Amino acid sequence: MEGIFLSSSIFNGGVTTQDKLLDTARILRQRLGFEGYLHLKIMPGAERAQVEEALCLADRLSVNLEAPHPEALTFLAPQKDFKAELLNPLQWIQEIRRKESPEKAWKGRWPTSTTQFVVGAAGESDLDILSTTVYLLDTCQISRAYYSSFNPFPDTPLENHSPSPPRREVRLYQAFFLLRDYGFNMEDLDYKKDGFLSLDKDPKTAWAERHLRDRPLEINKAPREDLLRVPGLGPARVESIISLRRKNKLNSFTQLKRLRLIEERTAPYILVNGHSPARQLSLF
Repeated sequence: MEGIFLSSSIFNGGVTTQDKLLDTARILRQRLGFEGYLHLKIMPGAERAQVEEALCLADRLSVNLEAPHPEALTFLAPQKDFKAELLNPLQWIQEIRRKESPEKAWKGRWPTSTTQFVVGAAGESDLDILSTTVYLLDTCQISRAYYSSFNPFPDTPLENHSPSPPRREVRLYQAFFLLRDYGFNMEDLDYKKDGFLSLDKDPKTAWAERHLRDRPLEINKAPREDLLRVPGLGPARVESIISLRRKNKLNSFTQLKRLRLIEERTAPYILVNGHSPARQLSLF
């Protein structure tokens, strides 16, 4: 067995449920000698001591906020307290990782942490969700946020609520990776007046059309952080381009395409030695 995710519905309160999850984790680690990947859920209302023990047993901890702010959570789950039961444990995780030595942690390193949002159930905007995501990236050092599109179920309080478009979930993930890995900030994202991202265009392309369409980047000179903003260029491709241009000036669109370093959606936003591949129609 390579990995285990320990989660649960709440039984007799969050503290009791967390104790049962920790009991299971201890059995796996200490009695059965399980050394694989262990993802442990922190239940709403878990105590700080329980969070500390979880940090010593798991490879990853998740505290699912479900909503980006207290008002939205009240609509989704009025029995939960946004700050006391959900946000505080995420903050405790980072506080402990920052202040205490990881020697007592599993394999001598602290677990990563994640959260999850339900998208589209409580009238929250993409701006709401991503603002909270950025706050958690900055203050709690989460490694990942997950977004789950809302779909109504019969015989539940929200059975008549409209489902969230699946593409909205995709746009949130695209925005998350831009914010976490590509040097984008909240102001770089193109929100509509209602605080939602476009469903028709991915946020990286939307940014490039505003900033690079009339001022394409010279691929031989642009710094890494600028190249990462070009559609179709991810970290691996950018590193390969920088490595190649250190040896020789890049002159050939065909070479870059053959090496799979540029693609059709990249062409309008770059120059190669002063020339635009977007005008070289034979290339594509």
